[in-house]
Parts: sequence; C-alpha cells; structure tokens
Amino acid sequence: MLTTKTYPVSGMSCAGCAASVERALSSLEGINSAQVNYANASVLVEYDSNLTNAEHMKQSVVDAGYDIFIEDDEDEAEQKRDTQKKEAFIELQKDTIHSALFTVPVVIIGMFYMDMPYANWLMLILTIPVVFVYGRRFFISAINQLQHRTTNMDTLVSVSTGVAFLFSTFNTIYPAYWVSRGLEAHVYFEAAAAIITFILLGKFLEEKAKSNTSSAIKNLIGLQPKEVCIIDANGNEKIISVKDVKKGDLLRVKPGEKIPVDGTVQSGSSYIDESMISGEPVPVEANKGKNIFAGTINQKGSFEFVAEKVGSETILAQIIKMVREAQGSKAPVQNLVDKIASIFVPAVIVLSVITFTAWMILGGEEAFTHALLTSVTVLVIACPCALGLATPTAIMVGVGKGAEHNILIKDAESLEHAHQIDAIVLDKTGTITEGKPTVSDLIWVNQADDKNQYQEILYALENRSEHPLATAIVETLANEAFQPLNIENFESKTGQGVVGSYNGNHYRVGNWSLISENNIINSDEAKSELELLQQEGKTIIYFANEKSLIAIIAITDKIKENSREAISKLQQRGIELYMLTGDNQQTAEVIAKSVGIKHFKAEVMPDDKEKFVRELQKKGLKVAMVGDGINDSQALAAADISIAMGKGSDIAMDVAKMTLVTSDLNVIPKALNLSQQTMNTIRQNLFWAFIYNLIGIPIAAGVLYAFNGFLLNPMFAAAAMAFSSVSVVLNSLRLKWQSLN
Repeated sequence: MLTTKTYPVSGMSCAGCAASVERALSSLEGINSAQVNYANASVLVEYDSNLTNAEHMKQSVVDAGYDIFIEDDEDEAEQKRDTQKKEAFIELQKDTIHSALFTVPVVIIGMFYMDMPYANWLMLILTIPVVFVYGRRFFISAINQLQHRTTNMDTLVSVSTGVAFLFSTFNTIYPAYWVSRGLEAHVYFEAAAAIITFILLGKFLEEKAKSNTSSAIKNLIGLQPKEVCIIDANGNEKIISVKDVKKGDLLRVKPGEKIPVDGTVQSGSSYIDESMISGEPVPVEANKGKNIFAGTINQKGSFEFVAEKVGSETILAQIIKMVREAQGSKAPVQNLVDKIASIFVPAVIVLSVITFTAWMILGGEEAFTHALLTSVTVLVIACPCALGLATPTAIMVGVGKGAEHNILIKDAESLEHAHQIDAIVLDKTGTITEGKPTVSDLIWVNQADDKNQYQEILYALENRSEHPLATAIVETLANEAFQPLNIENFESKTGQGVVGSYNGNHYRVGNWSLISENNIINSDEAKSELELLQQEGKTIIYFANEKSLIAIIAITDKIKENSREAISKLQQRGIELYMLTGDNQQTAEVIAKSVGIKHFKAEVMPDDKEKFVRELQKKGLKVAMVGDGINDSQALAAADISIAMGKGSDIAMDVAKMTLVTSDLNVIPKALNLSQQTMNTIRQNLFWAFIYNLIGIPIAAGVLYAFNGFLLNPMFAAAAMAFSSVSVVLNSLRLKWQSLN
C-alpha cells in the first residue's frame, strides 16, 4: 500500500546534503519517491508500506551521515527536530561568536602587523581552535560524505581551509624551505580563520532567516489547545491532554477557550468565532446539533459537545497536513536545480584543480603561492548554498502566505503553474452560487384574506416535509412567532409536494401538477408574476386551498456576493471562463448572464465535465477547474490546476491541488497573483545564485590578475558566499509583504 508522509531531517548543511538524503532513501526497495526540502529540513516520502518502513528509512539516512525523525505523531517528530534545531542553533551561535573572537586578532595581525615578532606563531595558535574546534563540523561532515563517495558544501570548506592551514603551518615551522629558493614564506592563517568565521556567520543568519519561513505551520499548530476539559460517566470534570481525547468523549468548552477537536454540540449555547475556517468575522451561533471545528474560538457562552473527529482527522489537522506537504514538495523548476547542485561540488573541485595547475604552469616566480591562493578561493566562493535555497525558500513562504489568505496549496507544482492558466471552468452550484436553496419571492395572490393565518398553515405543512425546498420555506418563515397547528390528513406526494387539512379545509403546497388537480386557474396577475419569475430561472412552489391559489413562492440558489467581482477580475487577466452545471438550460443561462460568463453548458453529468476539461486541453489551453462537489472530482483530477471550495465535499478537497477555505471566488485572482509573485521570486533567486557563481568563480581563479594584478582574498570570498545565501533567503521573505490584490 502506497503511503505518503513527511519526516523532519537533521544534519543537512547545503543542497548537496539534500541530494545525499534523497539518494539514500531512493536506493531502498519500496521507495516510490523521496523529495527533500532543504529550506525547511524535511523529506516527503512516498513508499510501499509492504516493502519498507520508517526504521529502514531512518537507518539508510543515518548511514549517509544524517538523521530523520520517524515518530508516528508528526507534531512530536517536528517537536523533536525543532528541539534539536534549537540546541544546534545555540551551539552554532556560540561557535560563531567564539570563532569571531579568535579570528579578529588573526586578521589584524595578518593584514597590518605581519612583521611583528612571532606573528606567524601567534596566528597559528589562534587559528587552531577556529579551524579544529569551532569549524570541526565541516571536517566531520566532509569525512562522512567521503565515506559515502559524495560531496557537499562542507567538502569545499574543509578542503579550502585545511589546505590553507596546512600550507601556512608548514611555512611557519619551516620557512627556510622557501627562503632558500629566493621566495617569501607566505601564510594564510587569516584566510583560513576568516573563511570558517564568515561561513559560520552566514549559516547563523541563514538559519535565523529560514525560521521565519515556516511560521505559517507554527501559527496553525498554535490554534489547537494542549489541554481539554472532559466530563466522565459520573459527570465529573477533569483536565486531560488533547492527544488523549477519543471519539465519543463528552467535552466542555468555557468562554474564551479554543475548540480542541471537531464535534457536535450536545448542550448549552454560545457564539463561536469561525473565521479560521470560514473567513467570516461575525461569530456564529452554536446550539444543540451544531457542528464545531478544532481551532475555532468560543466566545461568551459555555457548552458541552461530543468529540467526533480527533487527532489527524480534524479539519485543522488536515489543513496543517496540506500546508506541511505543500511546503515540503518541490516545484518542477527545482528538479533542474537539484541536478545542478548534485554535480556542482565535484565540478568546483575540478575547477579548483585546473586553476591550481594553470597557475603552476603560467604563474611565474610566485606560481605556487598564487596557485594555492586562487584554488582555495575558488573552493570557497563557489558554495552552492544560494542555489539550493533559491526555490524551496520561495515555495515555503508562498505556501505559508497562501494559508494566511485562505488558500491551501497541496503541492508546489500547482503554485508554479497557476499564473499560466488560460481557461477556468467553474461549477455553478456551491461555487458561483451559495449551493443552498433560499426563498427569493413570496407573493400573496389577491392579497390573501388572512395572510397571517395562511403563513402559519404554510409553515406547519412545510415543517413536516423532508424536501430541501420545504426547508428553505421553513427557514424564511421561522422568524415569525407561530403557534403550533394541528395538521390533519398530512401526506407527502413524491415529486409533487405535500397536502394536509386544517379546520376542515384542505391545503396543498407543491408544483403545478399538484395544484392543477383541483382545476385551479391562475389569475392574470399571477400569470404575469410567474412569467417574470420563470424568466429569472427560479423554481416555483404553489400554495393553494381547494378553491383558489393563495401564494406563489420562488426559490433560487442565490449568487454569492463576490462572484461577479471575482469573475470580472479573472476576465481582465485575459482568462476565458466557462460555467458547467447539471441544472436546466434556463437557470444556467440566467446565472451565467448575471455574473458575466459568456460560455456555459447545462444539464451536464460528472463525466461530461471531465470531457469538457480535456477538450479545452486539446486546444492547447492550460485549464483550471473550480468545484465543490463529488460530481466535480473527475474534472478536478483531469485539470492542470484543480481548485476546491473549502465548504464543499471532502472528496473534492482531496482531489484538488488548491482549496479555498472561505469558498470566496475572489480568492482565485489572489492565488494566481501569489503564483506569479512566487515564480518571480524564484527566478530572481536563481538569477542571483547563478550570476554570483558566474562572476565570482573566474574572479576567484584570478582572471583579473593579468589586467590589474588583482587576486581575490579567500577571506572576502567567504564573506561574499555567506552574503549570497542570506540574500536569497531575505529575497524570499519579501514575498510575505507583497499585496495579492
């Protein structure tokens, strides 16, 4: 059975590490795919649970020199990883500070006081702790990589600083070797120490910046309380962990508390802030039978409810899972970056060797010194960190920002391609419209003799009916203070309506076929009203007694408040819009005209929707499907970008790559803008990462020396490399503050 799960990863220091973890997992039997996200230190694994398990995966990753956390509870695994990351971050901070304290005097001596007595020996003593204590992580990692015949950024750092240190140590202990040959015994302790310090500083700033990109997950997890009040069989209250709540438990929520799990109100009443789910700021009333959701906030009242969905089943947990998986997934553009990163380090080492060889052949009197300096500088400046961070950091911020704007993105591919959409296919019911029948018109014919009593009779009849249209009428009349009436001879007639008697009079509520049985004839006034209502595509319900028509009730599925505005915005982007519905032609035409859609199809079945999507794709269009029901799931699966309405069916949300939590179509233009902004950021990041190496490596190799005698100091190369990684992360974070309107 195929299982998809995200595991936190520790020990990665660059994009090369991410590639190593992927290779370690992909080599296992049963692993269908493994996608490592370096930016948020996680791996999204799809595997056959009959062929492998989490323990095998962990062992394979540990053997490669890294670690993954395989706890069943994802939050617990995240917490363990986060705890380890915090400890590692504190250690990194200490190493950076201590390394800097030792490096500063080394740089000062190396740059300004080289002629002072015992300068080289003093720098040697000060550099040893920098390289082998505070920089030990680079050498340990490089050795681990070597054992597995791979390389990463740490390989570059350890080789460059190790060579510089050993060369300088040799020249300090045995300077006569060079002096006897008429050359000066140069030392590069300041370069070795500064490289370690700058890279540690870059890592420190990078980790600090990266921690901001995953704030969306932390905010979502924070919506669920840690503890809950449970009522036992004896009616006693006690506080337990939310993790211990089971289905069927009776829980109490007090004023101001967050709802811990999904369930149904059993007793009591209150108002609940459901803006986390619906986006609506007005609290909704919670009485007996009301469904409530984890993460929403109770207002002033207190109530008891039965737990129905706990743990990973709650809507909040599903939202967290979707965001987590989306942040861990890769955009297709990242696949190219990964291939480059996997061969980048070996290529740089080869370039460094070529640089060394070229200087040895063409370098003249100080050939060896220049060869060593330039080859070390090439190793330092070519770190692929910026390249590895370019895509995942932008994806993480983009997905997090989407969640904040009620756009849940399942995978990075949909985020990458959404802005390229040419056509959008919209379901009607529940997407453009509310998806709920409501009474739009209640017309009393000839100003019925006793309207109040007739309202009571109509309410009593429809209150006993189970038809959805009857519910709409009951809800419309529910605000009136009606006395309960004793309806006799009540009968529900399938496909027609209901009949019943009150005070010896017989009444009918239903369609025209039911009313016409009594040969009731419409008045001219009623006919003109009917024609107008029918032209508007509304469903007509008649209320009559044995002699005459009493009232005409028009029922419609109301168009959502923001549908027209959203459709106009999409059309302004040059996107073709199509509406599909199983409703009749007349109603479809009225709705399409009302919202400004030119192309529509009525009376379509679920497979017709899928065929329509594929027809558009055959024309070369990139198609998005927007729906909310089970009948939309086939078309959603077929579309290039699938968008589900958050108040729709679970199946539609499972199939769709994006979910609009608020079910507001106005969020779609925002989703397209978010896609555009995210891709722009990725392109900017990749441009600067590539241009940095394109310019930096030749300069580091010494191409300017022939023109102006300039050689780049390895110390400054390390500073530039650190800055490039931090700049990419900071550029990604800019996404947070860009408007989606």
